[in-house]
Amino acid sequence: MTAGVTTRLERVVDRRGLRDFLALTDRLYADEPRFVPPLRQQVRRWWRDGVPMYVLRDDTGLVVARTTLHTDPAFDARLGRRCQLFGLTEFTETAAEPLFEAVSAAGRAAGDRDLLFGPVALLPNQSGGVITSGYADRGFIDSAYNPPRYVAAYESYGFHRRFESDTWICPVTPAPVGSDPVADDPELRVHRGDVRRLDDQLDLLRDLLNASFAQLGYYTEISAEQLRRQTDGLAYLLDESLLLYLTRGGRPVAFVLCVPDISEFVVRVRGDLHLVNQLRLLATRRRYRREAVLIVKGVRPEHQGCGYQRLLSAELRRNLHAGGYTTLRSTYVGRDNPASAAQFRALGGRPSHGYTFYEKAL
Repeated sequence: MTAGVTTRLERVVDRRGLRDFLALTDRLYADEPRFVPPLRQQVRRWWRDGVPMYVLRDDTGLVVARTTLHTDPAFDARLGRRCQLFGLTEFTETAAEPLFEAVSAAGRAAGDRDLLFGPVALLPNQSGGVITSGYADRGFIDSAYNPPRYVAAYESYGFHRRFESDTWICPVTPAPVGSDPVADDPELRVHRGDVRRLDDQLDLLRDLLNASFAQLGYYTEISAEQLRRQTDGLAYLLDESLLLYLTRGGRPVAFVLCVPDISEFVVRVRGDLHLVNQLRLLATRRRYRREAVLIVKGVRPEHQGCGYQRLLSAELRRNLHAGGYTTLRSTYVGRDNPASAAQFRALGGRPSHGYTFYEKAL
């Protein structure tokens, strides 16, 4: 902050404070259509569930920064460190240092924390992160967008990059004509999403997801309740042809989940998908089936390297083209995962945003 200006970190304890917490991004990104706000219903649910949320106020009472300050034992075990996690972190140009000082002080005050890690909401395998390049490309649902000054702010304070990645953007073009490996192998079968059986299919996908991602350094196992909350509302958004899984001999071995990209609508309603806006989205959902977002894909470790994800990617490509989609975006893919990146390059794609999380020893 400027000389003579003081700040105070204040926990959000009532609805007024929560409104101030949510409203900060309305001010910071008022003239930035590339920023897609987190869904307010999700943020409110976290607050009701007791996730500690804080605002940083200047000496006039104006909110100049916000963050969560939370912990997760499973993530601690994964990293082998006692992490003070922070997320949903936004700040004005002069508020970065006092915010980071307050976050550091909170971590030290806890007494058993030795690493700051974030921004995560609430974990890296849910959402969060900071983009480090590609600012001309817009953000999209389930991914980050921020101005370049955020990178400078984190790194000048001594944060270091962790789990560097890229998001991807691909044109949707017709799949090459040729033999269908699935049709040629009676053991293989591709299944589509089914809104009527979505709960059962999500249980199946959770098992695939946890098995596929267990080897990644940031990944913590997703429980049935966590997945239910992360996919709340998926039924009214789902394009059944974009949720695919592959079985071999009746056993699920690989999956991919894409959703129509509703980012434009989310920006228009400032992240507020209350019931009326949900009905508006439902009534106009065909308008948002030009672009899609690949949320997650994976293959069971014992079946990796068999080409199964390529088979699903080809099927997804056919379905996207048949559905009239023109663009596919992907949430972040680690730079230590060249196989996934190769599949996007094969589709004619390119990296969109450089992506990272940050850590700092306490």
